[in-house]
Amino acid sequence: MPVAVVTDSTAYLPAELSGTYDLTVVPLTVVINGSSGLEGLEISPAEVARALNARRSAVSTSRPAPSQFATAYRELLDAGATGVVSVHLSAKLSGTYEAACLAAAEVGDQVTVVDSGTTAMGLGFAALAAATAASAGQDLLEVRDAARSHAALVSTLFYVDTLEFLRRGGRIGAASALLGTALSVKPILHVVDGAIVVRDKVRTAGRALAKLVDLAVEASGEGEVDIAVHHLEAADRATALADALVVRLGDRLRDCYITEVGAVVAAHVGPGVAGVVVHRRP
Repeated sequence: MPVAVVTDSTAYLPAELSGTYDLTVVPLTVVINGSSGLEGLEISPAEVARALNARRSAVSTSRPAPSQFATAYRELLDAGATGVVSVHLSAKLSGTYEAACLAAAEVGDQVTVVDSGTTAMGLGFAALAAATAASAGQDLLEVRDAARSHAALVSTLFYVDTLEFLRRGGRIGAASALLGTALSVKPILHVVDGAIVVRDKVRTAGRALAKLVDLAVEASGEGEVDIAVHHLEAADRATALADALVVRLGDRLRDCYITEVGAVVAAHVGPGVAGVVVHRRP
């Protein structure tokens, strides 16, 4: 059995890739009005969106317990894996990476943990690269390095209707959130060094989406790329983004996926989010 690859539920891998890659997914937890459930298994993005739209509902998220990771690692090693590479969302956005590291220290040096420095398909592309390297028979350090190198090749950009949900969850500073509200601007954000940062501000949602396309094309560089378009209750926006990127990128675009973000990211960005992850092929 080759090296096993573990990731978490915020990778939001496209449904069409299910069964194509050998990956173990450890879910995060979402709490709505005191009732908790596992992302992707017990609580859906639609449930989170309804709670956020209700405004009086309390929505929060929590990392997996280290014991969840330790159990997953031991099961994979007991099944014959020569090692485990565990690839997770940015340590600046969640305690998931820390929980995985605690579990790895408990299980032993057969497990190595990678901070992708991002989330959603930014994390997903890194996990898929690790799984590809593992299936090719590469060793523990080679699989780890595949995850790290591909994580460095992604750019994660997204538009939100409001910064309020990111402010509530502590994922963006109060000053930035207040500025966006006071000026009634539509913010475009990106992930830089593992943190969410305001990239641009425009006046309307239409201009924001057009700017998002421009920034994604700029981030793509000159070579071949894969694109993942994410949304929450904004399928039309996602389709429009994908269609525009197909035209703008032309023959350089290899794979293009459209997926709805899961419950954890939904809880922090709110309904209407539209995002683009650019993966520059090495």
